Amino acid sequence: MKVLKLSAQGLPQSWISLEEAVLHYAADEVRWEMGAEVAVFRGGHNALTGRQSSITINSIIGTQGVPRINPFDLRPSITNSKLFARDRCLCGYCGEQFHEDLLTREHIVPLGQRGVDSWMNVVTACRSCNHRKGNRTPEQAHMPLLYAPYVPSLWEDFILRNRRILADQMEFLMAHLPKTSRLHL
Repeated sequence: MKVLKLSAQGLPQSWISLEEAVLHYAADEVRWEMGAEVAVFRGGHNALTGRQSSITINSIIGTQGVPRINPFDLRPSITNSKLFARDRCLCGYCGEQFHEDLLTREHIVPLGQRGVDSWMNVVTACRSCNHRKGNRTPEQAHMPLLYAPYVPSLWEDFILRNRRILADQMEFLMAHLPKTSRLHL
């Protein structure tokens, strides 16, 4: 389970472990919290009162300090799993939906034709369509794209990089997605 760490202003910073979240709580760096309580860590007993210390972790925390991520400078890294999630496991050429194991990263302008490995030049493709298109552009192969590629926003990238998002975390992130996002359910 991961905790969604936000800046004090509410911008996503990272997915952190429960143990990392405890450190933020213990250092008094948590400025606000949202979502469900997901864990309780218990410490030692006070010698005077006999009370045991505890830290309750919420699924979303806002921490103090200057954000490490400037959303305007963000260029999310491409991984196949994030690409396939962005494209909802749909082949950009035949339109069929496939399991991730049967999909490939397809370069619209092939690397062999000076194409680049960037969000705007890749789509999800089934192995058959990728093989059929080969080292050609969609126009050269007479295989028009069924959807346009795009660069995921900061909010989309946080959804794409975590497969086990809790319902309250997903609700928070989905509320900030651009209206044009393919991730809207």
